[in-house]
Amino acid sequence: MMDFEFKQTQTNEASLLSYVALLSKVFPSAKKYTFDFLKWQYLSNPFGKVVGYDAFHNNQLVAHYVTIPVAYTYQNKIIKGLLSLNTATDSAFQGKGLFTQLAIKTYELGKELGYDFVIGVANQNSTHGFIKKLGFKLIAPLDAYLYLHDNSVTKNNSSVFKSIFNNEQLTWRLQNPSNIYINSTFIYSKTDQSFISACLSKRYSPYLINDKIKGIKMVIGLNNMPNSIFKIKIPHKLKPSPLNL
Repeated sequence: MMDFEFKQTQTNEASLLSYVALLSKVFPSAKKYTFDFLKWQYLSNPFGKVVGYDAFHNNQLVAHYVTIPVAYTYQNKIIKGLLSLNTATDSAFQGKGLFTQLAIKTYELGKELGYDFVIGVANQNSTHGFIKKLGFKLIAPLDAYLYLHDNSVTKNNSSVFKSIFNNEQLTWRLQNPSNIYINSTFIYSKTDQSFISACLSKRYSPYLINDKIKGIKMVIGLNNMPNSIFKIKIPHKLKPSPLNL
């Protein structure tokens, strides 16, 4: 029987480098896991530092799970929560329940720190584990649309539950070292398809550069259908990795 030691996630240089090594080992095709990316993600978030737990075997990092602070408004009140994010377990230590143990410890710590909820987006393979093992509730699968042009801008979202999106948060998001964003009235990100740009936000951002984004755009979310003459909703079965909220 293996013995494991559990410690809270740290944000010093040595710890960040160890997380980079583990994440890169578990996800070799994901090139975004660099020191600068984790430093930005774990330390610079204006809503607070990362909250998570790590598992060690013989002083070696073998599993890692973190959430990052987020803020939403609910019935005109600001509530603080955590977004479930990076998780990785060394292949030699998988199947030992480490992810579940780390997640539970993380949520307990988050509650102690005053966070009200945990939210996450999982692919089809991970959704079952979040629901059955961690007690998450499925809100809905995320819709995905392809479209050519959309003039609609969200200025006053009437949703009961919505994310806080201010200048400080936007500035931080646009500083992501793993991505180069296209600044316009909307916020776009490049995708691995050279002719498709992903619309990340339709919030009104008057200080962004007014560029014309050419080509096909994609948007993923709920209640977020593009106001476009040409739009196609991607069927669930055709999505490479359907996402669930």
